[in-house]
Amino acid sequence: MLKLIGFKKINISIFISGTGSNLKNLINHSFKKNSKFKVVLIISNNPKAKGLNYAKKFRIKKKIINYSNNKNAEKKILIELKKNKVNLICLAGFMKILSENFINNFKGRIINIHPSLLPKYKGLNTHQRAIKNKEKYSGCTVHYVNSKLDSGKIILQKKVRILKNDTFKSLSKKILKHEHVIYPKALKKVLFNL
Repeated sequence: MLKLIGFKKINISIFISGTGSNLKNLINHSFKKNSKFKVVLIISNNPKAKGLNYAKKFRIKKKIINYSNNKNAEKKILIELKKNKVNLICLAGFMKILSENFINNFKGRIINIHPSLLPKYKGLNTHQRAIKNKEKYSGCTVHYVNSKLDSGKIILQKKVRILKNDTFKSLSKKILKHEHVIYPKALKKVLFNL
């Protein structure tokens, strides 16, 4: 068990595949006065991920991992995490599924944000599916990662109303705003329990 001793910050790594808006948001939170964490490593499977620009901007170490072989990719990631003394992993739009073996190496120390009210709409195309099924609400969920897709213990959720004229794009935008609010809150909660 990790204990927060005095003001020592917990080292976290953020995994991304795309634009990195949750990454940017968490980095900004890490600079706040009472922040308990520091982003020490950004991992991406996509060399063209726009979010990688934040690594340069905020001088954070980044590693692009070739996923042509899952086992090798995960082996490389684990080496990087160890090298950078990472205590916690935050997935933020990381489009690869982590193996059970990898998850066991970081048991209870990997969290993810998902754009639906889990357990509803696991996986992809959450907004389209929610609109198609005429749901009244959708939202976002921060949860622990386990070996089943989007099935880990829920840390925090935010309910968002779906309006009649909402499209996939407008709903996505609305939910993303709430993601930026609940991810740092959930992270704070998790760090408190480490």
